[in-house]
Amino acid sequence: MLQFIKNFKTNDSGATAIEYGLIAALVAVALITALTTLGTDLGGIFGDVSTELQGAGG
Repeated sequence: MLQFIKNFKTNDSGATAIEYGLIAALVAVALITALTTLGTDLGGIFGDVSTELQGAGG
């Protein structure tokens, strides 16, 4: 039992997994934010192009 406690105390693989999970979550939040902003900007650009094309055809 004493050996188990010593091994548990020195084992840090769980902490490493948590750190990787936090990094992955941070990257996901950054990507979602960037893609949401980019999507909004692209929607505006395509709207402007559509308006110009409708005006040129008429």
